[in-house]
Amino acid sequence: METALVLGAGGITGIAWHLGLLIGLRDAGVDLTGADLVVGTSAGSVTGAIVTGGIDLADARRLEARMGASDPPIRPDWSRGSQAYAALTDDSRDPASIRAEVGALALAADVVPEEPYVAMLTRRLPLHEWPSRPLLITAVDTHSGDPVVWDRGSGVPLDRAVASSCAVPCIFPPVTVNGSRYMDGGVRSGTNADLAADAARVVVLAPLAPVRMHGAPTAEIEALRRRSKVALIAPDEAALESLGPNVFDAARWEPAIEAAIAQGHRVAPEVSAVWQD
Repeated sequence: METALVLGAGGITGIAWHLGLLIGLRDAGVDLTGADLVVGTSAGSVTGAIVTGGIDLADARRLEARMGASDPPIRPDWSRGSQAYAALTDDSRDPASIRAEVGALALAADVVPEEPYVAMLTRRLPLHEWPSRPLLITAVDTHSGDPVVWDRGSGVPLDRAVASSCAVPCIFPPVTVNGSRYMDGGVRSGTNADLAADAARVVVLAPLAPVRMHGAPTAEIEALRRRSKVALIAPDEAALESLGPNVFDAARWEPAIEAAIAQGHRVAPEVSAVWQD
């Protein structure tokens, strides 16, 4: 496999940043949308479906980001959420036990019911069938803490795969797939970039890398670099200002896209050195 595009977690503003960066890079002559493999985690699962589904980026930027009257209110369980955050940022513990603990908290959290959440996300997806191109979507089993990776051959509907990958613990409910319940793939890693290890050239777009400990895990990226040419791109200072502190702030959608387009122009030489040289 020659090329892989890895799209990391980052909420609504993370999707906007992905799209803007891809537009800016394309404008500068570096088109990542034809990657041989796309790996999507959380926000990246939405962008990944767009990219591999052949949705034009100009159309994708017009997706409905703001909540509508028919959407359920986002109602985080802050008490359990703070416990989950504390566990996820404790580097002294075994990652598998952390994922299991966070899964238990996610299952117990008092948040919006599952089906209205899935419907809210499904309504915004511009496609509802798995694309023919290779797309991997990550999630985590809430009961066992085991990571899972879904693709076209997994027998999982695309909307439920994406909804589970986006199910941030204690903010959104775990999503039922084949009798089990799954949460955000970012619980394992903000990028899950190791899934692209078979590619010779890898570009990782990581919205949370500057602000979250595991937004782009160092060991994961370093291991990938031992085998592949890798460009890790995170929001720069100007983009971070446009993204703001709340990854679910839909009012930041267009400013985040515009800032990311400009960043795409700036980082094009760095990305081209990996993707095209």
